[in-house]
Amino acid sequence: MDKFKNKNQVTRADENYAIIGLGKFGGALCKQLAAENQEILAIDTKEKLVNRYMNIANKAVIADAQDEEALRKLNIEAFDHVFITIGSDIQASVLSALNCKDLGVKDLICKAQDRSHARILERIGADQIVQPESDMAKRIVMHHRQPHIIDYLDLSEDVTLAEVEVNNKEYTERTLGELSLRNNFDVNVIAIIQKDHVDVYPDARSIIHHKDMLAVIGSVDAVNNFDQEFNEN
Repeated sequence: MDKFKNKNQVTRADENYAIIGLGKFGGALCKQLAAENQEILAIDTKEKLVNRYMNIANKAVIADAQDEEALRKLNIEAFDHVFITIGSDIQASVLSALNCKDLGVKDLICKAQDRSHARILERIGADQIVQPESDMAKRIVMHHRQPHIIDYLDLSEDVTLAEVEVNNKEYTERTLGELSLRNNFDVNVIAIIQKDHVDVYPDARSIIHHKDMLAVIGSVDAVNNFDQEFNEN
């Protein structure tokens, strides 16, 4: 039986969220969403964790997401986004994900412990899978190997979106049309980020200046090559 620790009801909004698992990652997610004034239902089997977030989430409940009936009572399918952030208990994660999909959850985002766990979640039908530790490790390695890549996001195993700083003056004060980056480097520029302006979807007449940041999409190899070329002294 699930026990409600906060009697505030989650009212229907344009977007609302359920978080299953209130460990470090789930708790951080809850705090961030609350800071952005989002509607949140927080779920965990541990009373101590539920008590910790009862005044942060709109509603916090002790419930086991491995119990389909408990999720049904919470109307889990009515939430726009459901996060399963259960840590090392792979069985609990998988059964919770299976129950959510069986109940009709539209957007299910799951934390995976490793690649094998991620593959199981993919088979179940998770809409997005995150591996925070692995993703952070990639960011650290990328930062040290390619220090001019300010940030990046893997869109798939082969395609990445990155912000690359322009330091090679050979490529500055020239238009995108002149540089023909798609033909020469196999990347697409989706934004030019300057100190006081962001040019989204720039056209061929857009000019690149020294220290601009370019948001580019391409294969990992193409983006790395692009970064090296645009940051040669």
